[in-house]
Amino acid sequence: MATRVVIGTQWGDEGKGKYIDMLAKSSDIVVRFSGGNNAGHTIVANGVKYSLHLIPSGILHKDKTCIIGNGVVVDPKVLLNEMKDLNSKGVSTDKLLISDRAHVIMPYHRLLDELQEKFRGSNCIGTTKRGIGPCYSDKTDRSGIRMCDLIDEDVFVEKVKENLEIKNLIIEKVYQGEKLNEDEVISEYLEYGRILKKHVCDVNSLLFDAITEKKDILFEGAQATFLDLDFGTYPYVTSSNPIAGGVCTGAGIGPVYIDEIYGVLKAYTSRVGAGPFPTEQDNEIGDTIRELGGEYGTTTRRPRRCGWLDTVMIRYAARVNGLTGLAINHVDTIGKLNNIKLCVAYEKDGRTINSFPASLKELEKCTPVYEEFEGWPDSDISNAKTFEDLPANAKKYLKRIEEIVGVKIKLIGVGKEREQTIAV
Repeated sequence: MATRVVIGTQWGDEGKGKYIDMLAKSSDIVVRFSGGNNAGHTIVANGVKYSLHLIPSGILHKDKTCIIGNGVVVDPKVLLNEMKDLNSKGVSTDKLLISDRAHVIMPYHRLLDELQEKFRGSNCIGTTKRGIGPCYSDKTDRSGIRMCDLIDEDVFVEKVKENLEIKNLIIEKVYQGEKLNEDEVISEYLEYGRILKKHVCDVNSLLFDAITEKKDILFEGAQATFLDLDFGTYPYVTSSNPIAGGVCTGAGIGPVYIDEIYGVLKAYTSRVGAGPFPTEQDNEIGDTIRELGGEYGTTTRRPRRCGWLDTVMIRYAARVNGLTGLAINHVDTIGKLNNIKLCVAYEKDGRTINSFPASLKELEKCTPVYEEFEGWPDSDISNAKTFEDLPANAKKYLKRIEEIVGVKIKLIGVGKEREQTIAV
């Protein structure tokens, strides 16, 4: 039995989907445990591009059970469209299961998300406006609607009426928005519930039985460490805990059942939306990295901010998540530059620090301390199969990352395809 977790070590978009897809081959069950359709995993397999937002990446393997855990917030309309798209490409969703404890994103969540961002003006957080935050807020407020409610018509109707009474007041009186029609919402979502009912079950019991039967389970992270509600660059974070610890609360298993935790990173750093970014290159270098790496959001298509790899961040992520291995992507991309910089520490108030501050005010005072490396622009590494196949400059760069972070690199991405990966 092996229970593995794959999480992001930066601000998301590290390419987790590729490694999850790979590791799913040796797994019986693949589980999403946090976030919602604000996440996006892109996988290229057999020349076909798949963009997944709610469904675990393991869905591309027809013999795997894929689970959406209780820690995920589910937009039924988005989920059904994603299932339809996969089916049209010949991918079955028959073995997709959804936790009966997962919370449902309702139309008022999406509307409030949009109205709240507009109200914040220049202080907006940069949400995807998909209703993720407001749904998690209702979960904490204990007024949320869960999947078990969605498939129970009497309970669902009662809860929608209770919620819309107050939500419509907020929409109209606070934000001057247009209130939602109760009958339309109930009718639309009851139909979603009827379609999804066969996929809803007690996931917690199923996972415990699978562990008892010594099955291989892969937990798929969405977003990343620095978007974590507690440990990320607050308030520019998501509304859940996408760190490894989120597996326990988002899927309902104890920490003693986790064997390995892989932290995925890019050979540089990127971020979407507002918030601090110490190594950002808002210049020609950043533009070059963006174009070479195709850095545009899977979910939003927004251009990503790009900069040098920050090992202060990766060390922090290694500690918070208890990483047992690193999986690094875009080694081919960064190598196309003639010169590469690697942030190895920060300088603040005249002294060198190796920790990541909680205060954004303090973080703004931090200046990256860089080491410089030569790239490998004349070497095509897309067909490299072993670490030894890599050019000397690439090996030097990767070994230095390992040395600083204190965690071994176990997987190296040298291209977009599933097969373009070196196992170390």
